[in-house]
Amino acid sequence: MIYGDRNLGVIVQGATGKQGAFHIQLMNAYARSVGGRGVVAGISPGKGGQTVHGVPVYDSVRAALREHDAQANVIFVPAAAAADSIMESASGGLELAVVITEHVPVHDTMKAIAYARLKGCTVIGPNCPGLLSPGECKLGIMPVHLASRGNVGVISRSGTLTYEIVHELTRAGIGQSTVVGIGGDPIIGQTFADVLHRFEEDRETRAVVLIGEVGGALEEEGVASTRLPLAAYIAGVSAPPEKRMGHAGAIVEGGEGDARSKIRRLERMGVSVASRPSEIPSLVRELL
Repeated sequence: MIYGDRNLGVIVQGATGKQGAFHIQLMNAYARSVGGRGVVAGISPGKGGQTVHGVPVYDSVRAALREHDAQANVIFVPAAAAADSIMESASGGLELAVVITEHVPVHDTMKAIAYARLKGCTVIGPNCPGLLSPGECKLGIMPVHLASRGNVGVISRSGTLTYEIVHELTRAGIGQSTVVGIGGDPIIGQTFADVLHRFEEDRETRAVVLIGEVGGALEEEGVASTRLPLAAYIAGVSAPPEKRMGHAGAIVEGGEGDARSKIRRLERMGVSVASRPSEIPSLVRELL
């Protein structure tokens, strides 16, 4: 497991909000099904003393950590409060912050991720579905019924495509070691290269699927950083230039970052690139 296993203790910031409360229930249902610890505490300033689906709520991360052993945080707060929540996680000593919140201002993200790095806290997201290690732990909003345990890692900028390709793998009898949604914003915590480095050190992972999209060069940087067997799918072949495609980071600018040129570069680097998600299982079988 590259970020944690069933022994991971999890805190949720934004615990009393609609999304936070809903996903506390789902994360803990999954934790119970695999014998894990799951969410041990929630955070909502001013609402300390309440409970959400049996999980005690505190006013701050530090207050929760005085009562509970936890290493990770999942953040569901509004965008304007996300940076402060990341920095509170890092300042409190948590090792991992998974930021589900979207529309976080870019400068807020830059400041918070830089601070978290100084404190030794790894940030996944923002604007991501989180991560899932099948049979071990779920941090975020991924639908667990699509996944199965196995030896293939998945890293993705797109939540929906993550679910689709994980489902394709599972239907083909190919399980996943860990699935990581890194988010679609222009500034994110963990990149393809960062996650691939963790997969290289993971005994269970034998190959990795990269799910990319238009904009930037994170996919190429990731491929150049690893010797792991890789298959890829790049969304946005028909995306027009200078038009943002859903994600804030999914935009072709200055003639760079379009899907077709990105696919050509990945293929020149030795990566098998699928033309549609349903081709991924056959490409992965050739790697295993």
